[in-house]
Parts: sequence; C-alpha cells; structure tokens
Amino acid sequence: MTELSRAAVERIMKNAGAGRISSDATETLTVLMEEYGAFVIREAKKMSDHAGRKTLRGSDIRIAAEIFK
Repeated sequence: MTELSRAAVERIMKNAGAGRISSDATETLTVLMEEYGAFVIREAKKMSDHAGRKTLRGSDIRIAAEIFK
C-alpha cells in the first residue's frame, strides 16, 4: 500500500505535461517517488543527527537531495 494518493501523483504527471496516463504509470511513479523520498529522508536524518538535532529541517532535506542529483 502506498502513502501518496493516486490523484496527487496524477496531478504531478499532468502538470509535467503528460496527457493520458495509465494506471501502471501512476503506480510505478508513486513507488519510485516514495522510494526516493525515503532515501533522501534517511540521508537528511543523518545530517540532523550529526548536527545534534532531533528536528529534521527543510535545509537537511535540500542538502541531501542535492548530493544525489
């Protein structure tokens, strides 16, 4: 079961220019987005831990995402 809604993922796809979208495409992108998001969060958590913080900040997430661009 995924955490992201199908409707939200389909809106993202349509906003990116996709016309017609199969349910398989929506499901595939949903899984990939969740896997990538979890990966970035794990890396960002390492940064907040290293800084001695319990709070994960947006800057931690941005830095973690930039590293893996």
